[in-house]
Amino acid sequence: QVQLVESGGGLVQAGGSLRLSCAASGRTFSSLAMGWFRQAPGKEREFVAAISRGTLITIYTDSVKGRFTISRDNARNTAYLIMNSLQPEDTAVYYCAAVIQRYTGADLPRGLNDYDYWGQGTQVTVSS
Repeated sequence: QVQLVESGGGLVQAGGSLRLSCAASGRTFSSLAMGWFRQAPGKEREFVAAISRGTLITIYTDSVKGRFTISRDNARNTAYLIMNSLQPEDTAVYYCAAVIQRYTGADLPRGLNDYDYWGQGTQVTVSS
């Protein structure tokens, strides 16, 4: 079992930054690919970013490339999403997700149904 606990959301003005954290349970963290998703009011939940185990490959959705950075610290069992140059359209509940990654060279999953473990979500609100 993997438990994910998110933190770091809040209110920020347009152009500002936030760092989201996702603390994961114990011994399996290094075997997980980690992802971030978000869901804005009235919209479907969408993929934001992911990072692999081992080789630390990262992928991003086009709308956040150059602004967001996903990272992980295996010693702390924690994944992060650093968000810069935030815009009102980034306002959403942000969810951490995880899935066991068998092969280090495998393509990172982008689909909602590809992830097995989910955090509770943390609200990010960007004001203009």
